[in-house]
Amino acid sequence: MSTVTTSALDFRDALPDAGALLGLDLGTQTIGTAFCDAGWRFASPGKTLKRGKFGADKAALSALVAERSITGIVIGLPLNMDGSEGPRSQSSRAYARNLAALGLPILLWDERWSTMGAERGLLDQDMSRAKRKERIDSAAAAVILQGAIDGLAGGMF
Repeated sequence: MSTVTTSALDFRDALPDAGALLGLDLGTQTIGTAFCDAGWRFASPGKTLKRGKFGADKAALSALVAERSITGIVIGLPLNMDGSEGPRSQSSRAYARNLAALGLPILLWDERWSTMGAERGLLDQDMSRAKRKERIDSAAAAVILQGAIDGLAGGMF
């Protein structure tokens, strides 16, 4: 069983010296995924998975973990603008606790601006509305993961 934390320092200490990380943006109907390189420099959007029963989600995420040799998971924590937690935050925490069965360290990372940042990036690429809808969750996961790895690499705790 792994630990679930909001502390980047605790997360970093639980990780091996290097290794690829998986970022997740948990939506009500989909899960956006993103990956970073073992040196924690760049996060890239991955697949958007259809969200279903937890067992099916866990199997799909477990396959991604094995395929990419993932050493840790970063999950977006949807905080209110004042920093407080609401029902969506509690849902993300529960999901993270259940996902801890994968045996990897899990970091819950503030995702307040991730969707807006992802949307802006997709608009800058002049992407159609339909394509943006299809890719927004994985792009948001990449924004969440990039924020976390920037914090880890820069010592922001």
